[in-house]
Amino acid sequence: MTDRKTLPIIVIAEGKVAEAALSPANLAWAMANGFTGQRGQLLALPGDDGAVSGHLFGSGPEAGRSALVLGLAGAALAEGDYHLEGAYGDAVLAAVGFRLGAYRFDRYRKAKAAPRLVAPAGADVAEIDRLVEAAVLARDLVNTPTNDLGPDAFAAIIAEFAAARGMDCTAIVGNDLIAENFPMIHAVGRAGNQKPRLLDLRWGKESDPKVTLVGKGVTFDTGGLDIKNSAGMLLMKKDMGGAANVLGLTHAVVSAGLAVRLRVLIPIVENAISSESFRPGDVLTSRKGLTVEIGNTDAEGRLILADALALADEEAPELLLDMATLTGAARVALGPELPALYSTDDGLARELMAAGLTADDPLWQMPLWSPYDAMMASKIADVNNAGSGGFAGSITAALFMRRFVEKAKAWVHLDIMAWAPEARAGRPFGGTDHGIRAVYGVLKQRYPKR
Repeated sequence: MTDRKTLPIIVIAEGKVAEAALSPANLAWAMANGFTGQRGQLLALPGDDGAVSGHLFGSGPEAGRSALVLGLAGAALAEGDYHLEGAYGDAVLAAVGFRLGAYRFDRYRKAKAAPRLVAPAGADVAEIDRLVEAAVLARDLVNTPTNDLGPDAFAAIIAEFAAARGMDCTAIVGNDLIAENFPMIHAVGRAGNQKPRLLDLRWGKESDPKVTLVGKGVTFDTGGLDIKNSAGMLLMKKDMGGAANVLGLTHAVVSAGLAVRLRVLIPIVENAISSESFRPGDVLTSRKGLTVEIGNTDAEGRLILADALALADEEAPELLLDMATLTGAARVALGPELPALYSTDDGLARELMAAGLTADDPLWQMPLWSPYDAMMASKIADVNNAGSGGFAGSITAALFMRRFVEKAKAWVHLDIMAWAPEARAGRPFGGTDHGIRAVYGVLKQRYPKR
């Protein structure tokens, strides 16, 4: 039951104020203040004692309404306890939206108290919690600067994460990467003052379908010897956003107890500059045996992912999915709100896009256009890591990584930004979750808890 001390947030669609079953006094107040239910419109309601007795919230037009629109209320309201009334739609997503809108990253400043929401009656509270926790985990990691989240610290956090969830966790560190045949992870990370590594997490029954997740864990990317300019480097603390989102997704899968044999691979490096840096023109031999000519040291993410994908593919998982803040080209093509999705299984891609639309976590399928493979031709090696001509950068990156996947039944690559340059419903400015709810929704449908 709703706590009587909580204030109501009465959700009203645009143009539906007269149908909202408001008291005569509240209806008159809404009309006097021009409240129409416009998206994000918030109106405090006066009580008999002059204090605020609740709020009206406009969810906008019913057609095409954002599932996380209540995030606008979570971002705007003052500290306090609230509950939802009116036409708030799906109870789980409404509550998730509110709580994600109220997200604050206050590690480096005085904390500002956020509003709190009592879950709607009958809502799956555990599902609300796991979806919020998954997103917050990813956001907190992406927002943390590299001086507090270098390879050592990130690996320690992941080890603690695994232990707390009963996951097996092993790490291959430093020169052991060479001995264990992960030469490209080692080459990219060897210039940093903290050792490169590959973390391997496992969970679930051996008899369940194998699902493997791979996340790009570049804790900072200078660009290497092909150094970025200052503007290009400013947000490079977020270059581990793929790994952060994979960890958020992992939390949701494990918390829900889905019937999968889950493996999580996270290569962690800092793409730094020193006498140990790999160079343009170098030729690296990958775990798979393919030789890679380095056309650009700033195309490092695909190199570390290639070694991790090759390892994952050796088990022939039913689903192999990676997340990576891989290319600026994806943002040029689709903007910051719409991650690029590539897949060897078009049916699965459609499922992911549909789940993303439902959960306000949109994805957009891009083509694995094989003729563009020629853009990565090398005269001295099997492939170049940087496409020539400057065209189709996100597609050529995906095609590069496809070379390292052969046995997996289905492969999905998400080229995400992991950053919200402007606040919007359910996504405050800063590090953000991308793809977690979409992928989790499909996994939950395919592999429900037994």
